Amino acid sequence: MRDLLRKRAHLVRQRTAQVLSVHNLMVRNTGVRFGAKQIDEFTPSELASLLPNTEQVLAVTSSLTVLHCLGQQIKTLEKAVQKRLKHTPAYTQLQTVDGIGPILAQTIVLETGDMRRFPRVGHYASYCRCVGSTKISNGKRKGQGNIKNGNPYLEWAYMEAAQFAIRFSPTVQRFYQRKQARSHLMIARKAIAHKLARACYYIMRDLVPFDVHKAFG
Repeated sequence: MRDLLRKRAHLVRQRTAQVLSVHNLMVRNTGVRFGAKQIDEFTPSELASLLPNTEQVLAVTSSLTVLHCLGQQIKTLEKAVQKRLKHTPAYTQLQTVDGIGPILAQTIVLETGDMRRFPRVGHYASYCRCVGSTKISNGKRKGQGNIKNGNPYLEWAYMEAAQFAIRFSPTVQRFYQRKQARSHLMIARKAIAHKLARACYYIMRDLVPFDVHKAFG
């Protein structure tokens, strides 16, 4: 099951890469920004009217073909996962978190494993790659630790959860806007992923529902 979810995550990243490729090509040649849904629904006649030559149409069409194939395979994997999901208490409580649905909840449960491996919440956040690895001595930066330590699938899961939480939770959105005003967009999103990881540690350890005001108040 864990390998199946890892393969799904891999295909999702590839699908995102194809969407960005088409988006960048369209912006360069038309000056118009299209959303992911618009890109997915492009027809050959629409592309011919938007792009100046047939070579560009062919380039976008090839990306769209790969995009649709990846979408079908992702749906196939999701259906297989749904049939085999184990509704553990931790899995159930994780779905109370803004931005975490069945697939992300199962990914987090399987990649986390036994919560007794993490004596403190900081250990878990570090394992999820949600904290920096900068070495500081006497207030000065002396280098960087091994940024590849930890679990890349948990890092991806919490970044995905952060993206959805920003969209659907007003409380998280306000926190994101305040953080983004003082820093960079990715730093703000990483901060939300960090807070979600810390919240999920207690949710899985104590089997309690999510409280957005405790996490982002």
